[in-house]
Amino acid sequence: MCSKIPGRPMQISHGSFWLTLTMETPNFTHGSAPLSESLRQRSNNSAEIVLPIFMFAGGAIGNLIAILVLSVSRQEKKSSAFFSLVRGLAVTDLLGTCLASPLTIANYIDQHVLRDRLVCEFDSFLLLFFGLTGLSIICTMAAERYLAICCPYRYQRWAVDRRFAQKFLFFIYISHILFCCLPMMGMSRSELQPHGTWCFIDWKTPEPVAAAYSVLYGAVSLLLILGTIVLNLAVCGALLMMRRRNVQRAVTRTSVRQRWRELSSAAETQMMAVLVMTSAVVLACSAPLVVRIFANRFQNDQKADLTAIRIASLNPILDPWIYILLRRSLFRRLLSLSRRCDSSSISLPLTESDLLCPKIMKDHVLTQLMCNANIITHLSTSARFPPYNTEILCET
Repeated sequence: MCSKIPGRPMQISHGSFWLTLTMETPNFTHGSAPLSESLRQRSNNSAEIVLPIFMFAGGAIGNLIAILVLSVSRQEKKSSAFFSLVRGLAVTDLLGTCLASPLTIANYIDQHVLRDRLVCEFDSFLLLFFGLTGLSIICTMAAERYLAICCPYRYQRWAVDRRFAQKFLFFIYISHILFCCLPMMGMSRSELQPHGTWCFIDWKTPEPVAAAYSVLYGAVSLLLILGTIVLNLAVCGALLMMRRRNVQRAVTRTSVRQRWRELSSAAETQMMAVLVMTSAVVLACSAPLVVRIFANRFQNDQKADLTAIRIASLNPILDPWIYILLRRSLFRRLLSLSRRCDSSSISLPLTESDLLCPKIMKDHVLTQLMCNANIITHLSTSARFPPYNTEILCET
């Protein structure tokens, strides 16, 4: 005869315990799946948000340092038009980074941020505006150097100075704001891209007006890219022609030194280096997105679109370090170092080519072009040229 002792807990075997827990818990086998999936998603989001934060910090800090470097130096202030455009590009990159990156970071935290229609249209406007403005400023910088080198008298007649550059920058900002606001006015439609982290115009729409706007935007960007390349090639060609004419002319050693002292300067060499390096970075970062604008009319590739916008976002991060590294003081140190190395070498009869360009600088084609940049934009008004010099400059 079995009797139950009061207060004694009933013993449950391990098998019956798990059976009871399984019966009382719905979907026991898959009940931990949503939890593990949510934890995995949170870890992925936390890992992905590190890159936008790092890019935002790099772009903001770099452009602030670049603006400070360009503003403090006295020589850059005297460089008027060109360095006014460089400062304008640095300010543009800083504004683009500070306005667009917080939206991306906020969308990583809350994926419903860019799902709002107004926020998505604003994000699309930022990408359209700052991408096109950067290309326009780079093309303007190339045009300014072309006028200064190939058309110096027209450059002086038009009074291309700091004030002229500032007015042209204002014209670029106003015209591009109006052009990039057209999608908000109904000419096109902005939509959240498949990856869910950025908004852009609907470049796959069959609507004629919206398709025309996307093609027009891509055509304007492509023209700016081609214009920059053509102007830079024209400048390099003009410098090569100048060098050939200088080498062919038989002049004394003293006159060559005098002309080099009058017509050449480290400032012009730095300008050419900044222009070439900045153009290469901007074009390399902007070209993939321009290609995708046309390619999406025929083929849909979401992975290529995401790669193109990520490459474009590197532009405001890389640009400022060009201004920082190619400072005037650094260029002077490099030039002084080249002179010391050249003076310490074996003394041989100097030719005109050796005077115009040190041997240590002939190893690089770009440096060889820049060291022969005979530009008169920074000469004083009291400088006078012989008649043969004037004819040569007019022919170039």
